[in-house]
Amino acid sequence: MAGDNIIRDYDAVLDAEYGAPGTPEREAFRAEAEAFYAGQILKNSRKEARMTQGELAAKLNVTKSYISRIENGLITPSVTTFYRIIDALGMRVEIVKTVG
Repeated sequence: MAGDNIIRDYDAVLDAEYGAPGTPEREAFRAEAEAFYAGQILKNSRKEARMTQGELAAKLNVTKSYISRIENGLITPSVTTFYRIIDALGMRVEIVKTVG
């Protein structure tokens, strides 16, 4: 499929590969994709802060392996841990209501 220069409907590709939205397979894929994306955001933020995984782990009193698993999307931290990571990186979370 990739590399053949054919434009595809991404939803149709996901439907074929993982089932329709709402199916267990599609929801599992969505959860994995979100964990990976969130991990990449945290990884990029850590690098922008010029901090190693070990330094971040020490600030949070967790292992370097734990930080690595989060950054690679293998695990999703608890909300509390997520906020601790954000704080350790000198960031903040802003929650805004969307219109619609």
